[in-house]
Amino acid sequence: MTEDLNTVSEDDLHAYVDGLLTARERDRIEQWLERNPARAEEVRQWQAQAVDLRALFAGYARSDARDRALLSNSSHSDLPQPNPDKNNGKDTGSAIRHLRAVAAGLALFAAGGLTGLYAPALLSADRDSRAIETADSLPRQAQSAFLVYASEVRHAVEVGADEQSHLASWLGKRLDHPLSIPDLSSLGFSLVGGRLLPVNGKAGAMFMYEDGTGRRLTVLLGRNDDNRETSFRVDSADGVETFYWIDGPIGYAVTGEVPRNLLQQVARECYRQFDRGEATGS
Repeated sequence: MTEDLNTVSEDDLHAYVDGLLTARERDRIEQWLERNPARAEEVRQWQAQAVDLRALFAGYARSDARDRALLSNSSHSDLPQPNPDKNNGKDTGSAIRHLRAVAAGLALFAAGGLTGLYAPALLSADRDSRAIETADSLPRQAQSAFLVYASEVRHAVEVGADEQSHLASWLGKRLDHPLSIPDLSSLGFSLVGGRLLPVNGKAGAMFMYEDGTGRRLTVLLGRNDDNRETSFRVDSADGVETFYWIDGPIGYAVTGEVPRNLLQQVARECYRQFDRGEATGS
């Protein structure tokens, strides 16, 4: 047992933090950490970082059948294998560390903490970091636009509902994407108009609607060619609800101070009409 306690490696510590050890191995590591307080503190910091990462991406956690399929279809042959003959075995340690890093990433992915975001980053970190930043900022920007413009009386929009055809054509050209303006009259909301505004540093569009009681909601569209498609997601901040999704290069966000179930109906109706409009090229 004493010999075992003297053979704890860096890889063992990382596997302990990642939860990849058996109960017996975990006990061994914990006994070793009791005798090595400096390393124990380092391990606690790693664990805290892992908790922070999970909290940071908790808003994106979701379950999707395709996620499980991705894991089940993965083959061990896809992973790089250590070459014991290369440089007389000197590269074996780094190869093992790489394999464990991949395994740890897949474990986090399967656990659902970073589902749909963390695992793809193993393949394309730069592109996915941009996609994460875009998805994360979309509801924030939508809520900011709603709070700024929904309370305006005379200047809430640039182009009014009486110029709907011009509005759709103008904003569609600026986004370089065909647009159809959703008709939400079946849900009690009529179009007020729309405006051009920046979304992630590029031209974006916002449509505003109002019901008979004066309640308003906005529909924000922003373009980013690095987007990855997502299902509906919800975000809430200070009583302002946002349903948002990404479809192709365009991100959509429906925002309002209305009951969540009503806003969800609006979001689904917008999704249906945007999808129909893009399919017909209008």
